[in-house]
Amino acid sequence: MSLATDAAEKPTLYKRIRADIEKRILTGEWPPGHRIPFEHQLMARYGCSRMTVNKALSELAQADLIERRRRAGSFVRRPQHMSAVLKIADIRAEITALGRTYGYELIHRKLRAATAADRDRLGVKKAGRVVAIACRHSADNVPFAVEDRLIDLSSVPEAATADFAREPPGSWLLHHVPWTEAEHTISAIVADDRTAEALDIAVGAPCLVIDRYTWRSARTITAVRLLYPGDSHRLVARFQGG
Repeated sequence: MSLATDAAEKPTLYKRIRADIEKRILTGEWPPGHRIPFEHQLMARYGCSRMTVNKALSELAQADLIERRRRAGSFVRRPQHMSAVLKIADIRAEITALGRTYGYELIHRKLRAATAADRDRLGVKKAGRVVAIACRHSADNVPFAVEDRLIDLSSVPEAATADFAREPPGSWLLHHVPWTEAEHTISAIVADDRTAEALDIAVGAPCLVIDRYTWRSARTITAVRLLYPGDSHRLVARFQGG
């Protein structure tokens, strides 16, 4: 093959490599933490130069789909866990990091055809199926947060068989399903009878509310509402000026 022909084909080839890897990540075939084949393995697989492979991996890293570690290779990116406004927190990890004993209770789990309200909440128009989950998290046997979640099965079909009686849905999603975009809305309410009972607080007590939505390549993964006792939880965000 001439140098001119090789140069003409490289852009198409590196895009194909990127698309192949991206598809494996976004379908969940390669979950968060999975090691991407080494560069020399990709070179052999696609019959191309290191420069072509490097360009594809660089673009995947820029898109926050993979992380590249010097001398260790490339890995499907894991979302970082922090109790902060701009991060998606794993409540189980958050509680254990505080040195407290984590507890979890599944209140209900239901597979159903998405209602009009479900589709509106998820921001989808097509009919489909969802998993609707309500659960409670506790720290040292004291209610920490209650969770009301919808998972879109068209984006995450494996959620239909996940054991959410044993593993919290937030933890399961963070460890099994890569996401590319998220949105938080933070508000405050006063506890009604149902919320007060779930959180073991007084009716009318203040509650912190986080409504979170996550997407993968513009497809909705989940919508969740988390309610915390207002006097025992806070959100932290740190910013750095330019």
